[in-house]
Amino acid sequence: MSVPSPTPQASNPVTMAELDQACATLGVEMADAEKEDYRALLGGFHDAAEALMALPDVVPAVDLARFPREHVHPPDPEANAHGAWAWRCSIKDQSTERKKPGLLAGRTVVLKDSIAVKDVPMELGTEFVKGIVPNTDATVVTRLLEAGAHVIGKAVCENLCLSATSHSAASGPVHNPFARGYCSGGSSSGCGVLVALGEADLAVGADQGGSVRIPACNCGIVGLKPTFGLVPYTGCASNEPTNDHLGPMTRTVMDNALMLQAMAGTDDIDDRSFAAPPPSRIPQYGAMLSGLKDPRDLSGVRLGIITEALTGAAVDARVRATVLRASSQLAALGATVEHVSIPQWEQGRTIWTAVSKAGGFLTKTIGAPGRRGFQLLELNEQLWPLAGQGRGERWARASAATKNVYVNGAHAARAFPLLPAKASNLSRGLRAAVDAALAGRDALLAPTLPAVAKRHCAQDARPLDQLLPLLDLTSNTCQFNLTGHPALTVPVGMLEALDEEEEEEGGGGVRLPVGLQVVGRWWAEETVYRVGYAWEQAHDWRGQ
Repeated sequence: MSVPSPTPQASNPVTMAELDQACATLGVEMADAEKEDYRALLGGFHDAAEALMALPDVVPAVDLARFPREHVHPPDPEANAHGAWAWRCSIKDQSTERKKPGLLAGRTVVLKDSIAVKDVPMELGTEFVKGIVPNTDATVVTRLLEAGAHVIGKAVCENLCLSATSHSAASGPVHNPFARGYCSGGSSSGCGVLVALGEADLAVGADQGGSVRIPACNCGIVGLKPTFGLVPYTGCASNEPTNDHLGPMTRTVMDNALMLQAMAGTDDIDDRSFAAPPPSRIPQYGAMLSGLKDPRDLSGVRLGIITEALTGAAVDARVRATVLRASSQLAALGATVEHVSIPQWEQGRTIWTAVSKAGGFLTKTIGAPGRRGFQLLELNEQLWPLAGQGRGERWARASAATKNVYVNGAHAARAFPLLPAKASNLSRGLRAAVDAALAGRDALLAPTLPAVAKRHCAQDARPLDQLLPLLDLTSNTCQFNLTGHPALTVPVGMLEALDEEEEEEGGGGVRLPVGLQVVGRWWAEETVYRVGYAWEQAHDWRGQ
């Protein structure tokens, strides 16, 4: 390994105190006779690092002539009744050379506010970081624009994308499209609402534990967490790289398939996408569905209902019955449906907690080392709360979920330094268990969420009351962020809300969506789409 110059520059700030601090961090003592040598070496390293940080950054280029940013402005409060819009803008292809309409020609799309759009502010639903205006477009943004889509804005996401409910954004709660005051799901909360309301045709969400599927389920739309790496994550705020997924959120399965086709394929930047085929070899998911002789015919398709996903303590019996009815309806379309056990199912939640807390903390504080890709340096610089001026003020602005992740992560870094590595090993065992459940089967079925949406907690609720509702929301979704399998949620029914206030009032008549999750083998998005499309074509979920 090369050694930087052992002769530091005259202006070098590294003193013996700096060396002692480095040793204290390691919990070691340096022999006095060696100290000056190591101080000189540290000084040389400091000079090299300082010179590197002064170099111009390498940032993916954006064609502003072809895709100009127009009408960038905050949302009009009167046109944002559900609290779902973060920013408004208009971006579309101005090229005159296109010979035929793109795959998404004329379709409007909104992006989760953790996805970079050059010259459009990124707020991440928080006041913990401020003033982030990306200097590039995420890969998915470029691809959607090239496909003819019209980007009309950014959707509110939960505070630093760390909540699966929809009350934590600094801009205020995001309301369920079926009932104000109820959770729309998170962290891609605004995306689910805007698509469900028809204010946007399509949305791109980010899913680290269910953050596409949870709001899709609560809002009665279709959401896909694709196979890990199928959609490049370049230019998006990361929670933890092995959990990160981007996915389409739409009103129909067909739209979802078309949108995935436009976004998918390696970009040769994000190492998560390196195993994916190039865009030119991505399956034509939409054509596959439209080419089915009878889209409702599932003859020969074998499905397995995950037993543990139905029997968890948090699963509402009415949700279980709705999902079992949907599976019976799939059987009536010709599929073979049977129950299958994944004994490691509950263990998956614990593994995911270690990855998302301990690994997520490391990602936020040191920027995901060991990964090839593009880093949003301006964002990373603000995510370490103990750096820079005003750290106490910034910490006070952090949400309960953000503080919890930082405290948990800092503790893990000290008390359980091998926790992320152990969790990574265990996640491979969980993936093998899901693969075993898929052996001889085309897809697995599970409730997306264990219950219908609940009311928002009070804005001034104590931290524990804000965080307790999160405990069960990811109980059937986070496993597939660890294993990387594609997971599609489709709405299959509606149930009356039964929270405490409604029970006291005799039910209240509020009806909210129930989602069915369809999970396939790696790279088998065609299969999960086929199953979801068959159910959708044969049934009206609002009448179930």
